[in-house]
Amino acid sequence: MDEDSAIMLQVRAGDDAAFNTLVEKYHRPIIHFMFRMVHNQAIAEELAQEVFLRVYRSRETYRAEARFSTWLYRIATNLGVNHARDTRQERNAHTVYLDEQDSETGTTPDVADARPNIEHDLVAGERLQAIRQQIMALPERQRSAVLMHKYQGLDYKQIGEVLKLSESATKSLLFRAYQTLRERLKSFVEEN
Repeated sequence: MDEDSAIMLQVRAGDDAAFNTLVEKYHRPIIHFMFRMVHNQAIAEELAQEVFLRVYRSRETYRAEARFSTWLYRIATNLGVNHARDTRQERNAHTVYLDEQDSETGTTPDVADARPNIEHDLVAGERLQAIRQQIMALPERQRSAVLMHKYQGLDYKQIGEVLKLSESATKSLLFRAYQTLRERLKSFVEEN
C-alpha cells in the first residue's frame, strides 16, 4: 500500500488533518490536469474543488485496492470528461491554448522558462502551439491518456486503472495516440 493510500485510510477513520495533507499534496497537480482538459483556469479550480469534495464524500467507502493517485485521477478524469461532454458546443466555439492567460483571472498555469533569444522563443512557441492543438484534437480517451502520461507522469498501469483498461490496452491506446501525433506533426517537424 502506498503512503497516500494509508493517509486516505486515516481520512476514512475520521482524520480531517490527513485529508488536508492530501489536498495540499495534490491540489496544484489536479488543477493543472483539469486545466489541460477544460482550458479555463476558473473552471479548472472549480472542478478541482469538486474532485476533492467527491474524495471526501467517498471517504467512508474508500478501499485501498489501487494507488490513491490512480483513484484520484479517475475521479478527475470522469469530471473532466463529463464537463467536456456537457459543454461541447462552448468548447468548439472558443479555442484556448495551455499557456494563454485565462480571460477571467489573467493568470497562466504554466510559467515560461527564461529562453536565450527571441528566435528560439518563436520557434518553441510555434512548436508548443502545434503540439497542444494536436493533443486537443485527439479522441477523448487518447487525449486523457496522453495528458496523464506526459503531463502527470502516470505509468501505464495507473492510466489503465483510471480509464478502466488493461495495461496492454493502455499501451495500445497511447501508441495509437502518439502515432497519430507523429503523423499530424510530421509536416511541422520537417519545416522547422
